[in-house]
Amino acid sequence: MKEKLILGIDPGTNVMGYGLLHVYGNKAKLGNMGVWDMRRMVDPYLRLGYIFEQVTEIICKYLPDEMAIEAPFYGKNVQSMLKLGRSQGVAIAAAIHHNLPIYEYAPLKIKMAITGQGQASKEQVADMLKRLLKITDDQMPHFMDATDALGVAYCHFLQKSDIETGVHYKGWKEYIRKNQERICKKL
Repeated sequence: MKEKLILGIDPGTNVMGYGLLHVYGNKAKLGNMGVWDMRRMVDPYLRLGYIFEQVTEIICKYLPDEMAIEAPFYGKNVQSMLKLGRSQGVAIAAAIHHNLPIYEYAPLKIKMAITGQGQASKEQVADMLKRLLKITDDQMPHFMDATDALGVAYCHFLQKSDIETGVHYKGWKEYIRKNQERICKKL
């Protein structure tokens, strides 16, 4: 059984999340997650340099096999979108610099893959990841940007599993119907 490590990134200009997911065949387990808090950094260009350094440090420390990153969403505030795109671009540049394969997922796709609904809240995503990956309360981060990043990695795990095994599900109902042995029964 091949082991793989996926680095998930939730781009941000103030707080940027990262999550590491260990994959063993068709099973996934939490590696690590956290955030880079840049709210005290005033210069936006220093923030970009900091993002590059931190993503590079994570890559060098953990040696992930792939990086999954959330695509910028289209909002009404163009300036916010541009800033977010820059932070995403710098994280991608760090991965490219280390020859790391990159996969990009839209926020809607990530939420849909994890919760079954594209309009899920950050709290719903975090709660579902907590259940799926058996994350304890003390492992849950203060910032949801970390669980968002882990969600990107988990979405990628699900995508790659579907591609590699040829198994595809039309939704959560079909998944549950075909995977009864994976369902936790309440005591």
